[in-house]
Amino acid sequence: MYGDPSTIRRILTELGDTWAVVGLSNNEQRAAHGVADVLQRYGKRIVPVHPKAETVHGEPGYPSLDAIPFPVDVVDVFVNSELAGGIADEAVSLGARAVWFQLGVVDEAAWDRVRDSGLDMVMDRCPAIEIPRLG
Repeated sequence: MYGDPSTIRRILTELGDTWAVVGLSNNEQRAAHGVADVLQRYGKRIVPVHPKAETVHGEPGYPSLDAIPFPVDVVDVFVNSELAGGIADEAVSLGARAVWFQLGVVDEAAWDRVRDSGLDMVMDRCPAIEIPRLG
C-alpha cells in the first residue's frame, strides 16, 4: 500500500540522485549508516542531515534540510514516526521530488499531504532492500 513497485522504481531510477538522509550520523550501528552506504554504491549522492552535521561516507553533513545549499531530489527519513510528518512537510516546501519513510516509519496523514502536493512517496520500506531488486 505504501510503496507500489512503479513508485519505488520511479524514485530509485528517475527522480534524481541526490538523497538527503535525515538522521544519518557516523554511528555505524544505526540503520541509516548502512543504507546510505548502499545508496552510494548504487550511484546516489547522499547528504547527511543530523543535528551534529557530521561528514559521513565522505559527504559533508547539514544540521537540517533547510541548511542544504543545493536542490535535493529525495528525502529519506530515519526518524521516529512522530517526527516524520514535519520532515515530510519540510521536504515538500523545499522542493524535493519525493519522500521516502524507512521501515517502521509510518504517518498516514503525512502520506496524504505529500501525495496531495504531487510528490511521490514510499513509506515503511527500505531503499537498500528495494534497489537491488531493480535488476
